Amino acid sequence: MNPISAIVLLLVIWFMCLFIALPLRIKSQSEDGEVVPGTPASAPVDPKLKKKFIWVTVAAFAIWVPVCGVIISGVITVEDLDFFNRY
Repeated sequence: MNPISAIVLLLVIWFMCLFIALPLRIKSQSEDGEVVPGTPASAPVDPKLKKKFIWVTVAAFAIWVPVCGVIISGVITVEDLDFFNRY
C-alpha cells in the first residue's frame, strides 16, 4: 500500500466516524429552554467538538490499523471483490 493511499484511507475512515459521532448526545436549544435570538431552536447548546474529535481519532485509528493490515497482507484483494468478473 502506498503511504499516500494509507493517509487517504485514514482520512476517509476519520470523516465517516466523525459524521457518525456528530449527532450523538446533542442537546438542542429548545430542549435546554434558552433559544438565542437569530438561531434556530434546533441548534446545539454545547456540541463538545474537541472531545468528539479526540474520540473519533481514537476510533478511526482502531479501525484503520486492521484495515491496513488486511490490505497489506493480501488476505482480501480486488480480485476477491470482483463479483462481475471485470478484472
